[in-house]
Amino acid sequence: MSRNFALLVNPASAGGRALEALPKVHATLDGLGARHRTVTTRSIDHAHQEALNAAAQGETVIALGGDGLLRPLAGALKGTDAALAIVPSGRGNDFARVLGIPTDPAEAARLAVEGEERLLDVASVEGTPYMGIASFGFDSDANRIANEAKLVKGNAVYVYAALRALVAWKPAAFTVTVDGERHEFTGYSVAVGNSKVYGGGMFILPMAELDDGKLDVMVSKDCSKVRCLIELPKLFRGAHVDSPFAEFLRGEVIEVSSDRPFVIYADGDPIGATPAIMRVERRCLRVIAPS
Repeated sequence: MSRNFALLVNPASAGGRALEALPKVHATLDGLGARHRTVTTRSIDHAHQEALNAAAQGETVIALGGDGLLRPLAGALKGTDAALAIVPSGRGNDFARVLGIPTDPAEAARLAVEGEERLLDVASVEGTPYMGIASFGFDSDANRIANEAKLVKGNAVYVYAALRALVAWKPAAFTVTVDGERHEFTGYSVAVGNSKVYGGGMFILPMAELDDGKLDVMVSKDCSKVRCLIELPKLFRGAHVDSPFAEFLRGEVIEVSSDRPFVIYADGDPIGATPAIMRVERRCLRVIAPS
């Protein structure tokens, strides 16, 4: 299969990691005889528009950035014949991790040329698409702290943010309605996702599948802060599935609300606020991934 590529590069991703990866990607594509052009994205809206342009020209889009770049690209490409390839260049790279995409830029670029397309679902919060996991509550505070952190680098920022958020956290009351069935609880957070992983490697929804037409939900119920600290490392192994403080649900339409307003974060960025409705669009996005 011969593909022409539009490389969409987020220059701010992980302190410039995408720009550092670009020469290796160019060299690999040139070595394989693949035609390509490069666009440096200026904003979410610009990335979305450039992906629309690429699809209209019959190009395959290569995303050089983190999970946050994938959102506007997925919104532009879903429902089209254009495919998305990924060169992981962000802080967390959780979506690429689940797909098994190589972390080496040259290997990821080779996969873009030689790999096969998979049809994946796309989730949304009030119509705004996201690829991984949307969460709120305690997670809202932790995401804000992580995004504001300047001195802590790499995946360590997520652990730092969680610990900082825990100190000030006060329990909240949540209502989660899954395909019409209402669930109420008091606790820490709600996570609604199409993928398994967020926060730089936390397998918070280990049963989630990218193409099953369902959204997976985890509600984190109230417990002491000491118990929360004990439970936290389990998330990196997906070992919290048997925890009495976690409940797992699954459905197509997820309605969420809370007793105080929370910003909803997905793929590291704020994309909505409670109350909100999450939906899933089945097998609508072509993504190049290992078979």
